Amino acid sequence: MWLYLVVLVVLYYLLRWYRERQVVSHLEDKFVFITGCDSGFGNRLARQLDQRGLRVLAACLTEQGAEQLRNQTSDRLQTVILDVTKTENVTATTNWVKEHVGDRGLWGLVNNAGICTPMAPNEWLTKQDFVKVLDVNLLGVIDVTLSLLSLVRKARGRVVNVSSYCISKYGVEAFSDSLRRELSYFGVKVAMIEPGYFVTNMTQDEGFIGYLQALWNPASPELKELYGENFPADFLKTLSLLKPRWTQNLSLVTDCMEHALTACHPRTRYSAGWDAKFIYLPMSYLPSFLVDLIVYCYYPQPAKAL
Repeated sequence: MWLYLVVLVVLYYLLRWYRERQVVSHLEDKFVFITGCDSGFGNRLARQLDQRGLRVLAACLTEQGAEQLRNQTSDRLQTVILDVTKTENVTATTNWVKEHVGDRGLWGLVNNAGICTPMAPNEWLTKQDFVKVLDVNLLGVIDVTLSLLSLVRKARGRVVNVSSYCISKYGVEAFSDSLRRELSYFGVKVAMIEPGYFVTNMTQDEGFIGYLQALWNPASPELKELYGENFPADFLKTLSLLKPRWTQNLSLVTDCMEHALTACHPRTRYSAGWDAKFIYLPMSYLPSFLVDLIVYCYYPQPAKAL
């Protein structure tokens, strides 16, 4: 009995390995549009796909980021300035993409642009803090996707969204699920990338430390007494536990993105990073009370906790 089960499992993984190694033909003729290419995953993916011979349309937030990317890539790669929170900018960028892809349509759309701050205990934040994150990480993804969807459908291409383990990215996950089911009728595939904790640039940690301190300094005396003066430092120590040495290897994420764009049979979800595979993903299948217990073990407690 157990032998048959082992054989079935081995055959399943061999079949999956074979299917996932099949690559889409004529990649050099396909256009891929990527948001958030100034640094981090988007910048790495743009250079990676350019080396594969794809025609990359890279959206950057700043002209400096766009210029640096152009200097590191071939003449095939084209850049455009895009703020995903501004609908008029998204509309203008959509017209720019249409001019480049013509009748071929857009093979790949990678919604990579995102921000990680503000990130702190909910009670420290305001509604505007949540709005700031949602504008980029969720509403920006929706706006860009809906604007370019007809071009992706024309190419029977791919939409790749970056999800995560926070409020805005839970929304991206729900949007991706509904989008995948709707677009399957038109031959369009939708994939989600779920990275673990990654340091995408050298100033990311420093910026977060400064932001956390900026939230803590003006906090009310009542809040400071409730959480205690040591809580910000303890909170940062907790984050450092989630930041193992491998988190600077951005290729763990961009390789998943590339596979989702170039494989004949891409996966629906990609867990990128060892912490995502062996910590966050397994925890998502556990009962809530067990997950809460695990989090309580390493998450700092307020000074006035019961």
